[in-house]
Amino acid sequence: MALPGLGRALIAAGKLDTATAEGLFRKAQSGRSSFIAELIDSGSVSACDLAHVVSSAFGAPLLDLDAVDVTRLPKDLLETKLCVDHRLLVLGKKANRLTIATADPGDQQAAEKIKFSTQMGVDWVIAEYDKLLKLVNAQSASVAKAMDHIIGDDFEFTEEAAAAAVVESTDKGNSDVEDAPIVKFLQKMLLDAFAMRASDLHFEPYEHTYRVRFRVDGELREIASPPVAIKEKLASRIKVISRMDISEKRIPQDGRMKLKVGPDKVIDFRVSTLPTLFGEKIVIRILDPSSAKLGIEALGYEPEEKAKLLKAIGRPYGMVLVTGPTGSGKTVSLYTCLNILNQPGVNISTAEDPSEINLPGVNQVNVNDKAGLTFAAALKSFLRQDPDIIMVGEIRDLETADIAIKAAQTGHLVLSTLHTNDAPTTLTRMLNMGIAPFNIASSVILITAQRLARRLCPTCKIPADIPTKTLLEAGYQPDDIDGSWTPYKPVGCSACNNGYKGRVGIYQVMPISEEMQRIILKGGSAMEIATQAQAEGVRSLRQSGLHKVRLGVTSLEEVLGCTND
Repeated sequence: MALPGLGRALIAAGKLDTATAEGLFRKAQSGRSSFIAELIDSGSVSACDLAHVVSSAFGAPLLDLDAVDVTRLPKDLLETKLCVDHRLLVLGKKANRLTIATADPGDQQAAEKIKFSTQMGVDWVIAEYDKLLKLVNAQSASVAKAMDHIIGDDFEFTEEAAAAAVVESTDKGNSDVEDAPIVKFLQKMLLDAFAMRASDLHFEPYEHTYRVRFRVDGELREIASPPVAIKEKLASRIKVISRMDISEKRIPQDGRMKLKVGPDKVIDFRVSTLPTLFGEKIVIRILDPSSAKLGIEALGYEPEEKAKLLKAIGRPYGMVLVTGPTGSGKTVSLYTCLNILNQPGVNISTAEDPSEINLPGVNQVNVNDKAGLTFAAALKSFLRQDPDIIMVGEIRDLETADIAIKAAQTGHLVLSTLHTNDAPTTLTRMLNMGIAPFNIASSVILITAQRLARRLCPTCKIPADIPTKTLLEAGYQPDDIDGSWTPYKPVGCSACNNGYKGRVGIYQVMPISEEMQRIILKGGSAMEIATQAQAEGVRSLRQSGLHKVRLGVTSLEEVLGCTND
């Protein structure tokens, strides 16, 4: 029988004979328990002797846990279940590495799980098994008690959602959705996501596993691996609260739910289900209304870009377009503009699919294609509602574009979005949709393209030694590399996520000048418009990102990853 390294080390140290070691190892394998637990429980080796042998064999430092102040240990760096299952105690975090107390540094499964869930390396510190077990169990109990308090007192589904859950579960004859462990798990995931400033939660079923991932600062991170057996009950619970049909599992569904986090704070969640091979994948988008009220300064516009945007939305009529891929912050930018324009003397109407942010004072309409309420139908109706400002969630077809352009030409300010790579290509995209050049030139007053880049953590970022050749290849001019500024790179600390904390917008703000109008009227290409924009001082997305690097806001790697040359 092939003994593990720990067994051979104990035999070599004279603490255990071969027959006993093999017997205990065989017992651990058959009972699916830990070899170390069998060693301690059988009394074959004392916890103190075991810790000294492990420390010597693996070359890891030994720590007496009696000297550790548990109240000062970091929390939430590692999933509680993982710590309990593998008897781990997180002692600290430095850069992108965790320092963790363990009795068995040879537990490769634990190391792989930690690396997979945190994307960080591990530095092991050896502790006595009995003391470690006592502290891990105590910490686990305190976390469970805190969660019970949070869930019971401050964090609950709103009355409407709770009522829907009771009614729907009765109607469908599915009482399983009220299972307390499922309820607590879902609420804990939502609470953790909100605390981590996540934008989305992904619940993903596979053949033998089930995982939960959060999108934090634009990157997906695995947070939990619950038992695959809960996938049906969890999906039913989410669908009931979101007012979906829990009996329908063959087609995608969309819904919404509200949760109360504190006495006067309610958060909206947009829910989407998707049938996959092994169950329904569910994505929950967190819609925080406060994001629209951060102010334009918080979005990351440079002073000259902000001035151009404010001048455009201050015009009495015309069209302002925001472009970029899904998840680039277009909705927040539009609502920030609407929040500035939202005055008592102004009538604002919006058509979205669906409405993501609730803004009091704005008439918001959800598009419903099945019922015949398309973007075009909503726009036609808006024009009979005495509007001043109209916001269209997205211009998808020629009919919507025509009505929006006519509204912009007849005394209304129209805000909308398009999915294009940058500002100049937006104009050619509109031409390809079949919109007449004259209508584009006479209605569009400004286009802003945007991306979101992760913001460097101000606490731990350090200067980066980047070769001049690399800076030039990235897009800097020789005159820019004059030594007056320093690029920074991420490190990682307890206050951030691998060296980044939050996100910042990268913008290309392009007002439509008379010269650009002439290029449009004669059917010019996106390349010609881009050349003219450069001549007028409009930064490309790459140039705007490189400017953020000069300011120390983000890293060069992040800009290269989210912009083209």
